[in-house]
Amino acid sequence: MISLSKLNVSKGHAKVGLLTITAIASLCAPLANAAPIYKVVDEQTGQVTFTDRPQSYEQQVGKQVSQTTVTTGNGTSGSNNNSTRDNQTATNATQTASIPATNDATVKAPINYQLAITEPSEERAYRRPAQSINVALQIKPALQAGDSVRIYFDGNEVAQGLNASIATIDALPGAHTITAVIQSVKGQTLQQAARTVYVIQNNTTLQNNKKIAKQLLAYQNLPWHQKVMLKLRQQDGSLQKVQSNQSITNDAFTK
Repeated sequence: MISLSKLNVSKGHAKVGLLTITAIASLCAPLANAAPIYKVVDEQTGQVTFTDRPQSYEQQVGKQVSQTTVTTGNGTSGSNNNSTRDNQTATNATQTASIPATNDATVKAPINYQLAITEPSEERAYRRPAQSINVALQIKPALQAGDSVRIYFDGNEVAQGLNASIATIDALPGAHTITAVIQSVKGQTLQQAARTVYVIQNNTTLQNNKKIAKQLLAYQNLPWHQKVMLKLRQQDGSLQKVQSNQSITNDAFTK
């Protein structure tokens, strides 16, 4: 971990320059080897919190801390995928076979739909921005002509149909609501279902990114001649490192 407050004037500028490339690469690197996620439940209020730092809650009275599974955004479980594909196939086949030829004057009675969110099947935490929230729905009976199903994320429509993939890059950490709604041709709500999910940010990564951003800002605020000097020193350091490696290699061959 690098602290800019401990750098003196003569050496501080050189180190900031040397860290510039490393800092930019760190900001662009994807999240890897993420820490386990823990679910914290308040026994009095029932409030649910997801965190990667359980030690902050283990000493608190009335908190139940348990490790939970964080689903990757690249796919869902095989059983859910198979079930979703089977349901879609059956739905499409039934819908094709069950839509009769009717006159425009015919008045249809509202259908009593059964709507379920099969994925995510329960409250779940997702890491931003590496993971996406995959949504899958199940509807019985099949949608009638003119009826539609829409998927909302925090009240904003994100997809139409039985499936959706919601990116978390723009989602703030905290609780979010997924809502599925079946609407008639006139826009009337026939059935709906909701599921709560949680988006979290890795605390360690967030802190590191903040420190790197401060370092980049400090470098950008330097006068132009100091930036040029830092680049020259960086080039000299790289050249010395190459020469040192070559010297070690030559010594190894001469022995």
